Amino acid sequence: MHVEDRFRGHRALRRGRVSLPGQVYHVTVATRDRNPWFANFHVGCEAVRAFRQPAALADARLLAWVLMPDHAHWLIELGPRVPLEMVVSRMKAATGVQVNRMLARAGALWGPAFHDRALRQEDDLRSVARYIVANPLRAGLVERIGDYPFWDCVWLDGASL
Repeated sequence: MHVEDRFRGHRALRRGRVSLPGQVYHVTVATRDRNPWFANFHVGCEAVRAFRQPAALADARLLAWVLMPDHAHWLIELGPRVPLEMVVSRMKAATGVQVNRMLARAGALWGPAFHDRALRQEDDLRSVARYIVANPLRAGLVERIGDYPFWDCVWLDGASL
């Protein structure tokens, strides 16, 4: 399959979308074929190290995130220069390189597309962050979010989340 054909559907989904500096987006990315790579604790740790690298984020800020066995949710605030599609691409690439190196494998780790939702001014960022980090609870992976190792949030000062 030609590379252009592979991403044609993804580009069609992105058509008409605007990436705005300072805008906050809830982004969901899934592994290729929904493979549960991150059910392995060590693979999950490697993925988290990769997508938290400043180079992967460029000028964006990661406000909250959760890494599930076969997908990730990121709450991203864009910086002034790098558009959302590039930030997501860089984060997926950094994770893919690190995890592939660890597993001595080649090939795509993530699916080619991603889903994003731009938050509105009236949306409460902390409520969205709570929703994101509560994914393991809703999926039945843990009974308390503190028992799940792969999440973080900038509002971690106790009761403020």
